[in-house]
Amino acid sequence: MPTMTQPFVDDPQLPATALIAEDEPLLAQALQAELKRAWPGLNIVSLAPDGDSAIEQALAQLPELLFLDIRMPGRSGLEAAQAVVEDWPAERPLPLVVFITAYDQYALQAFEASAVDYLLKPVQPARLAAACERLRGLVARRRPTGAAPTQALAHALTDSEQLVSQLRQLLGAPVAGSAPQLLSVIQASSGSVVHMVPVEDVVYFEAADKYVRVLTATQEHLIRTSLRELLPQLDPQRFWQVHRGTVVQAREIEQALRDEAGRVQLVLRHRPERLNVSRIYAPRFKGM
Repeated sequence: MPTMTQPFVDDPQLPATALIAEDEPLLAQALQAELKRAWPGLNIVSLAPDGDSAIEQALAQLPELLFLDIRMPGRSGLEAAQAVVEDWPAERPLPLVVFITAYDQYALQAFEASAVDYLLKPVQPARLAAACERLRGLVARRRPTGAAPTQALAHALTDSEQLVSQLRQLLGAPVAGSAPQLLSVIQASSGSVVHMVPVEDVVYFEAADKYVRVLTATQEHLIRTSLRELLPQLDPQRFWQVHRGTVVQAREIEQALRDEAGRVQLVLRHRPERLNVSRIYAPRFKGM
């Protein structure tokens, strides 16, 4: 984790700030109204209608709290949280995240296993009030009001490390249903030619809009799929996600270099470029 040099709130009298991401306007307005009742001092700085807007607005506004609906058009709440965490300014503690979900009991077990808070649809006022009470306490301890600045910063760092760990677990949690068959060959079209690329020859995959770049030691191909669709078809023991847009074959990693700010870059055995590792996946690269 990058070192944070100062608490993120200079004025402890400022109200806590929050963003709501919900694609149903009526549900977003209802949640906003319920939050106002449960936490009158909370300042809702933005209502985002989808995952991409949530990322853009969160990084522009830098709110202390994110209320993210899991199922939204485009990127899901989990994917939005991942993108926000990866692009959040290194000098500021990460926001506190609450997921809003209609998932079944199987999926809820993943949330219960972590300290990331969640609200189950339809949101119940009593449950929301309890969540707000907990969040108020977390915000207060991150601010230099009741604690020394060094203590407030330590709490914020701990919360940030927890969020990174929990997101990594949630993003890696298996999805209910039958597991897809693992790929052994990538079929990459180029005009009238279909290249049959053995998966074992791939050094890394990189997201490129609605496509994925497939890079071997000597070649590059483009396939029309998303990294999200491709990832479940890869062996997770052999292919490691190191960024929301990058998956690398583990045996192709020669070195992991960490700079003074805690950022990690990977040196590859058979490609000249270096790959950036996001803070979510950086803990994977620790010496034994």
